[in-house]
Amino acid sequence: MKVAFHTLGCKVNQYETEALAESFKKKGYEIAAEGEHADVHVINTCTVTGEADRKSRQCIRRIKRADPRSIVAVTGCYAQASPGEVGEIDGVDIVVGNKNKMGLPESVERFLAAGAPVCDSEPLDAAWGHGEAGDISAMEGRTRAYIKIQDGCNRFCSYCIVPYVRGGIRSRPAESVISEARRLIEGGYKEIVLAGINTALYGAEGGFPDGSLESIIGELDRLDGDFRIRLSSLEPTVIDADYVKKLFKYEKLCRHIHLSLQSGSDETLKRMNRRYSMGEYMEIVSALRGFDPDYGISTDMIAGFPGESEHDFNKSLEVLEKVDFCKVHVFRYSDRKGTAASEMCAHVSGDERNRRRALLLDGGERSARRFFERNIGQERRVLVEEYIEGKGMYAGYTENYIRAFIDASYASEVCAGSALNEFAQVRLSGLFMDGMEARAERREHETFI
Repeated sequence: MKVAFHTLGCKVNQYETEALAESFKKKGYEIAAEGEHADVHVINTCTVTGEADRKSRQCIRRIKRADPRSIVAVTGCYAQASPGEVGEIDGVDIVVGNKNKMGLPESVERFLAAGAPVCDSEPLDAAWGHGEAGDISAMEGRTRAYIKIQDGCNRFCSYCIVPYVRGGIRSRPAESVISEARRLIEGGYKEIVLAGINTALYGAEGGFPDGSLESIIGELDRLDGDFRIRLSSLEPTVIDADYVKKLFKYEKLCRHIHLSLQSGSDETLKRMNRRYSMGEYMEIVSALRGFDPDYGISTDMIAGFPGESEHDFNKSLEVLEKVDFCKVHVFRYSDRKGTAASEMCAHVSGDERNRRRALLLDGGERSARRFFERNIGQERRVLVEEYIEGKGMYAGYTENYIRAFIDASYASEVCAGSALNEFAQVRLSGLFMDGMEARAERREHETFI
């Protein structure tokens, strides 16, 4: 039988989809190619916003229309939050919440045996369940691999549904993380991305014997091989300026951090229960940029949080002018039932949220453009990830998270065959598309770009 996978949402979901694929293969299933008929479609959903719910429903319906004879199994955060709602969508045969996600192959087998709908969704707990982390040896593509090191969160930001659908903190044993990383590096992956629901909380639960995020990074940094380490995110609700300074000594760690902000207003941050002030956030930024003036910092911003005044909103715009972020992800506030924010007064109208989102997007683009401009003329190392046919260019990311585009003619001078999954030493020459154009720099000891 053939099984196809469809993933919405975060890097943790992407990792878990790969782990599920390996579980199905071990049971004799064949992985269907994109667009190919599959006997089973697995949809790994997200519920972080109302828009995420809508996209999950659209995905389910689209797949059933395209492949009406298939079995549709829905898992992930939307299935955990609203299993009844998901089960009522026409064409859904199996609903499996996050707690039982890694048992999904068995849920499919039960459906095949009984021919009746299956719902495996139950409340989460703080215990790290059997197989919850998965165990992968490959990921789609051949350059970047995610490793899930942690699940769950206990911060309870007032707008966030995630602690309710992912549960409390559970950290993965260090030996398992390092073993999986070593296997992926030996398999040719050149970027290891440490992913989690709140990565900085690794090891923060009581009684966990295996250290902290910093200790995991240290162990990875000592592994042999030409590869780099990237953090998927660090939360200023957990870390501070002194914390990030400890990370500067690790040579293989990319000079890029995703540091969620959400709002530039102290008053809004308090209502969000974010547990830091703008002053404390800027201290982290200053530490990063003090170490490297062009340290890549990406962030998230929410437009139209309940009670956000025009003054509060303008504070967010001001931050985008102060900090040259390499990337700004902007979200319109989305009401999530069961969260503290859902019960707050003074909700901002939909039209006003849209207006503020548009202004934040514009401010974020200007912020990134300034960051790119200050990198013009710099030499950077790029991991080449794709070839863009229509442009005749290779593309990949620098260590400080700039998407670099390299003309293929430069590659042909020094590279026999494909340049994919190779490091390229480049000089960034100017703005281009959603990143920067780069010219490859020949090095006598290099056989790639």
